[in-house]
Amino acid sequence: MSSTTATTGTDAPQQPSGAAARRGGSGFLAGPIGRNLGLVVALAVLCIVGTATAPDRFLAIDNVLTILRLAAVIGVVSIGMTFVIIGGGIDLSVGAIVALSSVWATTLATQAMAADVHWIVMVVTALLVGAGCGLVNGIVIAYGKLVAFIATLAMLAAARGLAEIIANRRTQIVQDRDFLAFFSGDVLGVPTLVVIFALVAVAGWVLLNRTTFGRRTFAVGGNAEAARLAGIRVQRHTMWLYVLSGVTCGIAAVMLMARTTTGSSTHGTLYELDAIAAVVIGGTLLIGGRGTIVGTVLGVLIFTTLGNVFTLNNLSSSAQAVARGVIIVVAVLLQMRLATGSFSLGRLGRGAGTGSPPAPAGAAGTVSGGATPGGPGGPAPGATTDRP
Repeated sequence: MSSTTATTGTDAPQQPSGAAARRGGSGFLAGPIGRNLGLVVALAVLCIVGTATAPDRFLAIDNVLTILRLAAVIGVVSIGMTFVIIGGGIDLSVGAIVALSSVWATTLATQAMAADVHWIVMVVTALLVGAGCGLVNGIVIAYGKLVAFIATLAMLAAARGLAEIIANRRTQIVQDRDFLAFFSGDVLGVPTLVVIFALVAVAGWVLLNRTTFGRRTFAVGGNAEAARLAGIRVQRHTMWLYVLSGVTCGIAAVMLMARTTTGSSTHGTLYELDAIAAVVIGGTLLIGGRGTIVGTVLGVLIFTTLGNVFTLNNLSSSAQAVARGVIIVVAVLLQMRLATGSFSLGRLGRGAGTGSPPAPAGAAGTVSGGATPGGPGGPAPGATTDRP
């Protein structure tokens, strides 16, 4: 056997050296723990500012619970968006899907069936509508070869329009008292909506970091062609990513119905922008292949806390929008700096482009360093998870 051939095992993929290593970024801050620590510091700074500018109101228990409730709905949507972006896609239709799910789940027919059976019918309806919209997105993108931006933009318009048609541009009131009582309650003092957000976040973390589905998501987002050569069915996996995003939209619709006691075609307005912003702030690369659920949760809390601080200090929504825009730009610049050592998106996309392409499945045993990056036995090229 050649001296350059290594046997397979559990060794991590060998890190690039020289110029490639410098381009790939290194050091504590470039890792998931460093980035998440930076987000925690940013959140702490916002809390200090809120405490200093509105000491009597910001630290009040009611205000803290308000922040968590507001973060819960958009947070669930952001979890699904994280999977899509890590997988190399984008979903601009999440807000419209939330609206359509809420409207469909609160029609007279659905509520009449819920009254005869159980309010769980409304929940199942919202989840099925969300999953169905996500399935359409996934099929059109994965098998129809339509660009994700265009496909989800079309779904945004279609789902919002269908919601308006079904609701006849009217707000539909949730009549089931048991439904409202369940979701407006609390568990050991923690609002039910916050508990749902926590459960979705934990489930998302496990799915992304402890399952084959998560490893394949990183592989597809990092290098779709390498993933295909490694035996991953890229088209089918991409479709399921959008279905997952649709399901999280259905869950968010149920939470929004409970919080507002209504189903409306205006629900979820601009949720797509808020979710993308939270995911980007959390450290997920827009080009795919890297991201964390913990970072997304922290990103949601940062934006929600920022809005609360602005509201408590009677600052305009326009100033808040400007602040959000600045934060997003700074976050993307920091991502590029930490990932590549420069502020060039081109270098970020090339990564350690001087190396050989990943080997297909079956050839991993002859690749120095063990499992092939991007294959099912190893992480995607440049992939970063919540694990240290």
